[in-house]
Amino acid sequence: MQPTFFINHGGGPCFFLEGGPIQEGFRDLEAYLSSFAGHLHTAPKAVLVVSDNREEPVATVNASGAPPLLYDYGGFPEYTYRLTWPAPDAPDVAARVQQLLSDAVIDNGRNDMRGWDHGVFVPFKVIWPEAQIPTVQLSMRHGWDPAQHLEIGQVLRPLRDEGVLIVGSGQTYHNLGGGFEGEDPAVEAFDDWLRTEMVQPETRDHLLTRGVTAPGARHAQPEEVHLLPLMVAAGAASGPSAMSTFTGSLAANPSLGSASASKPTTNTIFPRFPRKDTT
Repeated sequence: MQPTFFINHGGGPCFFLEGGPIQEGFRDLEAYLSSFAGHLHTAPKAVLVVSDNREEPVATVNASGAPPLLYDYGGFPEYTYRLTWPAPDAPDVAARVQQLLSDAVIDNGRNDMRGWDHGVFVPFKVIWPEAQIPTVQLSMRHGWDPAQHLEIGQVLRPLRDEGVLIVGSGQTYHNLGGGFEGEDPAVEAFDDWLRTEMVQPETRDHLLTRGVTAPGARHAQPEEVHLLPLMVAAGAASGPSAMSTFTGSLAANPSLGSASASKPTTNTIFPRFPRKDTT
């Protein structure tokens, strides 16, 4: 069985900048993502990714034979718009995703044209730079309903037994308008709340649906869209506890370039993942 993960995908093409404070601020996260594959017992036959940068009226899978990249970020050097990551798609997995959703009477669709956004290709270019693992992207649904996304994850849980790694790609801290003014107790409170509740299997799903009322939630997440991929990953692991595999701080202000602060980057968490020394 494959685990499920929620990862922080960084900011724009941060890992591929040629020096500077933004790249430096994400260096620890890059190192973690570089070691990500080592956490897996076996290589997955495919990866299903839910990114916080894509939402549709219904849950929609990519079904393009050779998905292009969407450079959906702005203000970065020209060379970051020439990045490549030619991972193959997995039409059988895309079809299986639609089958599971349809069987659960969850509206869904497919898109034969759309490419991968930076919530997919940026972190996975670090994780698997050879782009050898077939990849499918599933959109979030309009409305930002956490319960709906938990249900989607629960419905897709059988994929894990079929060798598919389910990954939510987003951020637990995303307040570009007011979050780079030094340590913020409200943000720290939300980070602490999330790390505490994620390891409580009996109450996790219920509490995640009420995350907007958690301490500091609206300061860490003015719009909860960046946290919704966590709901899918948690839903696919409903029941067992979770582990936090990375916690870091963002140490660069992308809008100013030279300003610095200390904010949690959101824990990278994988629910229901046994340690390698267990059976």
